[in-house]
Amino acid sequence: MSELGDLATAADSPDPAVGLAAVAALGRLLEELEALHVANARAQGWSWETIADALGVRRQTAHRKYARRIADRSAR
Repeated sequence: MSELGDLATAADSPDPAVGLAAVAALGRLLEELEALHVANARAQGWSWETIADALGVRRQTAHRKYARRIADRSAR
């Protein structure tokens, strides 16, 4: 289930095991994409407040979720 089209098809499955596995995979993909774009925004000088506004969360929430992850990537 690595292709996005396969995930979309699986998410529409009447089989709960297949559908739930697809939902879990989509959730992981969403987390990865969000982290990637937050890191990109920070690299381009966006403030935590601007990022939080774009995500529809509070500044503290965005910072708490991603600041360490971004710092760890930069340290590598």
